[in-house]
Amino acid sequence: MSSERIPVLMYHRVGDAHNPWERKYCISPQHFAQHMSALAQSNWQAISVNDFMAWRHGKKVLPKKAFLISFDDGFKGVYEHAWPVLRQYHWPAVMFLVSKLIGQDDSWSKDENPDGRTYPILNRTEIAEMAQGGFSFHGHSRNHRDLTTLNESDLIDETEGCKAELNLLDIPCRYFAYPYGRFGEREMSAVKAAGFEAAFSVQPGFNRPDVDMFRIRRLDIFGTDTSAMLLRKITLGSNDGRLTAWARYYLKQLQSRLGLG
Repeated sequence: MSSERIPVLMYHRVGDAHNPWERKYCISPQHFAQHMSALAQSNWQAISVNDFMAWRHGKKVLPKKAFLISFDDGFKGVYEHAWPVLRQYHWPAVMFLVSKLIGQDDSWSKDENPDGRTYPILNRTEIAEMAQGGFSFHGHSRNHRDLTTLNESDLIDETEGCKAELNLLDIPCRYFAYPYGRFGEREMSAVKAAGFEAAFSVQPGFNRPDVDMFRIRRLDIFGTDTSAMLLRKITLGSNDGRLTAWARYYLKQLQSRLGLG
């Protein structure tokens, strides 16, 4: 049976977390491996971002349990810990890079992380290696700034500048992910004007064939999510992986079948 809706998972850093703020968007290597194992055992099948786009345009049929794995920011921990796991399953993934910080650290976290700690970003050699082994790389702005706070000049720099920098590094850059997931019509127009063909948001839910190409939905996967919570999220198309959310969903389904909804 072919898929009529595709979930996109959104991860960030893979490695050790040192405080509650980090634990939300950092998943341990062991935990990530457990996530992938749970998905494989439940017959989910990861697809490439290009297959996802071909499906969106009606040019490709995908299996019922197809899903896309995405990573924001470009952390080196994905190279060290996640990529080896994905290779075991022959699963592709997409990563969105902060172009100006390649080979440096996530400097934007300095003021956000309560400990002021930063973590290394992939360098060009690691990106090239991963690109030969199932990963595709696209844009996440130049400096990871909130686009909605920028004047027109800086907005152009963060979008067009990102695409130009990645192209100079021989990284074909067709898609974009909004930093912090924040955008409006102005920011979406800037991403389009920069030459990106699609953009990924952080709005939860499934993607159906009529999804807006510049509002592609993703499910936020937290470092604190158990494998069971992950499976509930991807099945429900929700950021709420609690057992109570699962129960509410099936209660509504039952009520609908009984004509009580």
